[in-house]
Amino acid sequence: MTSRNRPLSPFLQIYRLPLVAWVSITHRITGIGLAIGLFVLAWWLGAAAAGPDSFAFAQGVLGSFIGRLVVFGFTVSLFYHLVNGVRHLLWDIDVGFSVPEAQVSAKVMLAATAALTVLSWIVALA
Repeated sequence: MTSRNRPLSPFLQIYRLPLVAWVSITHRITGIGLAIGLFVLAWWLGAAAAGPDSFAFAQGVLGSFIGRLVVFGFTVSLFYHLVNGVRHLLWDIDVGFSVPEAQVSAKVMLAATAALTVLSWIVALA
């Protein structure tokens, strides 16, 4: 007789997802974040077109702490999705598709995302 208290297969409490799996999951999440962020961008551009009062309100909202956090998240999502998209393009031409190369490219992609995000914010705030 089998015991009914144990799972039939290893689940997330037992199985540790590799970095490549986390990067893939996060790529999908950042895609959703970019879609939501585009509505914020459209609202900001619409406010700019609507006149100075609307634009001042939009700038006030996006210039607040929460607004800057949203813009920062959008920036991270944008660079993450961009760099991971280049990684996938390289995979399409059969470059870096082995497991060890995929692990290295995931780490490089995360470092490039951080560097591009920080660099763009330094330039924007200067």
